[in-house]
Amino acid sequence: MKMVIKRTLTASFVTLSLISAFSVLADQGKGLELAKLRKQADSGWQDSQATLTMELKNAAGDTSLRKLRIKSLEVNNDGDKGLTIFDTPRDVKGTAFLNHSHAVKPDDQWLYLPALKRVKRIASRNKSGPFMGSEFAYEDLSSFELEKYTFNFIEETTLDGQSVYLVEQVPVDRYSGYTKQRVWLAKSHYQPLKVEFYDRKNALLKTLELKGYQKYLDKIWRANTLVMNNVQTQKATTLTTTKLVFKTGLQVNDFNKASLKRAR
Repeated sequence: MKMVIKRTLTASFVTLSLISAFSVLADQGKGLELAKLRKQADSGWQDSQATLTMELKNAAGDTSLRKLRIKSLEVNNDGDKGLTIFDTPRDVKGTAFLNHSHAVKPDDQWLYLPALKRVKRIASRNKSGPFMGSEFAYEDLSSFELEKYTFNFIEETTLDGQSVYLVEQVPVDRYSGYTKQRVWLAKSHYQPLKVEFYDRKNALLKTLELKGYQKYLDKIWRANTLVMNNVQTQKATTLTTTKLVFKTGLQVNDFNKASLKRAR
């Protein structure tokens, strides 16, 4: 009798383990599928040029404003390229940041400091550091690539009245400043409405809200406003797009290291 009970319990345990394993695989599969839809929905834009404002807010609520431009180039079968140029205020004018995102290998990033007249390479292990004193890290500026994460579907839910998918993505880069990110994807266009970033201690570090989505080229959705709140320091950075144009004719040569010093 005891042997029968033991065998029954063992069989039940194995069955539950298999069900759990299949459930995990199903969630991972759906998470990856949603990530693919997100990537697909934001492809085909070729290149873009944008003007933006960056508002920095400290813990006391004091703010400062910067103006900048971002040039971007879509790259097939690898990460995109981006060039950020600061125009105001005077203490950051002429500062330029060049980002070559990659799908598999570490991103290549350089920062040009006009006061020193030199180009500084951002090391892979330092990409969790703050970008130009903002709440955005250098790694936050990388293009979204499927190979950079593993994915897990959490649930279908709502966010501010919108139907969304909640997906957890875990960076594969050992130098990432995050253990995981929780992403709320709009069901209507598969682009993120909110992202939570968890630090290396698995504590909530930052939240990113993406607002004012507009449709371009009859298919590309882009948020007009990005608000990054650091819940640990109570600091925040808001990026607001004032102008965005696609298919402007940018080429690969517009995104080499020499372009940093001649950026205007």
